[in-house]
Amino acid sequence: MSDSQIENDAEKSRLIVSLREGVALVQMIFFKELRTHLTNNYSDKSKRHNITLTSTITNEIFGTPNPEESFVHFHKENWAIIEQELLTLKENFPLLLPSLTDALRIQTLCDSQEGQDSSAVLVKANNFGFLLEEREVPLPSNFITAVRTIGGTYNLIIPPVQVNPEQEAAITH
Repeated sequence: MSDSQIENDAEKSRLIVSLREGVALVQMIFFKELRTHLTNNYSDKSKRHNITLTSTITNEIFGTPNPEESFVHFHKENWAIIEQELLTLKENFPLLLPSLTDALRIQTLCDSQEGQDSSAVLVKANNFGFLLEEREVPLPSNFITAVRTIGGTYNLIIPPVQVNPEQEAAITH
């Protein structure tokens, strides 16, 4: 393997890590919004139930079900609620759909680069009606920029700011 090939593979690997971090950030934002929604809609249920429901729905969307027996049982017992929430995702979270669509597509691309086929996640999102099919797949840099913006909006990250040369000199000296 040549030095340039090793360098290219390392760069590609760093990009995938960055993209996956962006997907995880969208997942956290969605979790936060969904938890609030479910807490309001199912106020008769316990806090633990609503958090488990939030986790289960989020995992269902991102294709990462929890294999622990208690979660598998919860999933089966609450499938009607889970399915209803998935079917109404488009109406309940219209402002998050672009980020969610981008994150699911980027996740699928990252998985593909690592030899995994997770296209079933996109099919499921489309079947439940919350995948914005007409939306183009974002370029990696555009996805990262968009994630930084939304992450800043939710105070989950501090977006980078432009620093002028005088400020940079003051910081580094």
